[in-house]
Amino acid sequence: MRAIAEELARYARRLEGSWSVEIGPAGPVLAMVHLPERHEETVRSIRGQLNEQLPASLPGHVCVRRPRVEHPATGRLRCADAVVVPDDAFDGRRFAADASQALAAIEIVSSSNPDNDYRDKLADYPAMGIAHYLIVDPRTGTIDAHSDLSDGRYRSKESYIYGDRVPLGPWAVETGDFRRYERAGGRSE
Repeated sequence: MRAIAEELARYARRLEGSWSVEIGPAGPVLAMVHLPERHEETVRSIRGQLNEQLPASLPGHVCVRRPRVEHPATGRLRCADAVVVPDDAFDGRRFAADASQALAAIEIVSSSNPDNDYRDKLADYPAMGIAHYLIVDPRTGTIDAHSDLSDGRYRSKESYIYGDRVPLGPWAVETGDFRRYERAGGRSE
């Protein structure tokens, strides 16, 4: 599956637009990525906040944007919006970081495919051994923090709304500046 994913990634680099290659339980998937500005604003905010906290709480770790994270034993490869990993998890030669090094995965729900974050990745990230999973949903203004990893699943889910201070492992994310997606006509949902 990894060889197929690498070939798809090489192919995708020649295509117009932005593409993502992942491997889930059903095999490799090539998907076009269109990320609204609100999505990117939220990712930047979370990464900035975590990267400010990491030097004091976990030296040698960073929160990186759109990394590939792979778990060879399960055959899964995912591209998260952001992941907390050691500084050297990506040394330029690796196709993907080892999921065993990832401490947290963060996803901003897309309006076009919410099941990917709420169903597929909610199954894959704990199976890959990632201890914390934060799902931020600009459609509804809600946040779910999953933790307490046991037997390949999260046993704890805490729900929050925009404006809350959201614990994520030893860190916290302030969500007061997060903005919801806009509906047709320019109003926030």
